[in-house]
Amino acid sequence: MIYAGLDLGGTKCAALLARVDGDHISFLCRKEVKTYGAWREVVNPLLDYIKTEAAAQNVTPLACGISCGGPLDSRKGVILSPPNLMSFKNAAITDYVSDSLGIPAKLQNDADACALAEWRFGAGRGTRNMIFLTFGTGLGAGLILDGHLYVGAKNLAGEVGHTRLERTGPIGYRKAGSFEGFCSGGGIAQLIQMRTGETYDAKELFQRAERGDAQAIDIWTEIGRQFGRGLAMLVDILNPEIIVAGSIFTRAYKYLYDPAMDSLEQEALPESLNGFRLLPAQLGDQIGDYAAIAIASSID
Repeated sequence: MIYAGLDLGGTKCAALLARVDGDHISFLCRKEVKTYGAWREVVNPLLDYIKTEAAAQNVTPLACGISCGGPLDSRKGVILSPPNLMSFKNAAITDYVSDSLGIPAKLQNDADACALAEWRFGAGRGTRNMIFLTFGTGLGAGLILDGHLYVGAKNLAGEVGHTRLERTGPIGYRKAGSFEGFCSGGGIAQLIQMRTGETYDAKELFQRAERGDAQAIDIWTEIGRQFGRGLAMLVDILNPEIIVAGSIFTRAYKYLYDPAMDSLEQEALPESLNGFRLLPAQLGDQIGDYAAIAIASSID
């Protein structure tokens, strides 16, 4: 089955076609453009590309999935006011894409879309209860519960970054000491400055740890312990089989996993941890492409 996808990001947007066979994806083509200008100016060349490539390869996509940062209304198919995509404010993207391509289209926020992708094609294959955590620029969750994506009454389920872990600490999601404050790129940069008085980012922190810098390793350990505290709440409340975390967790896995698991084992119910696994995302830098196709292939 052939599907189209759009991955809309603050820096770049991509269009693609892919063939899906069970839990395997073969990508047929991909085009990337910079996110610049009014939203139609960004999207139109991508839609033209999908139509041109579909004709050239003599394929007809069944549907188009659209992955985008929130806030958005997935049921109405409207992008509301994502801070990194201001030109897309109140964009009725689903109807626009569907009308242009002549096929059904569906919009999903990027955390939910990545959860679908890892569940269908990555680390979560074969599970029925899985949580995906972005752990990148921000911290959001996609929830697969009893074999279905759960989005909540207002499409806001999974905003775990807003949860407070400490009374004070780095600010994330407009809240000091929040889960996102300790476990996101921006929050980690704040934590580095708090602990060292220096200004650098998570990438540099990893490089320093790799050089054997004890202070850098200590900061990663602190991040890992706070990550485990946040995980414990999710494990106790939702009882997932696995939690899959991407981006920074995947790259700094060697420094984060052990302190996270130590903290998790101290905080969570032992019964909930029986058989539980914490895994790095498998789909890597291509997860946005997988996510868009996962949305398309989930359309009823």
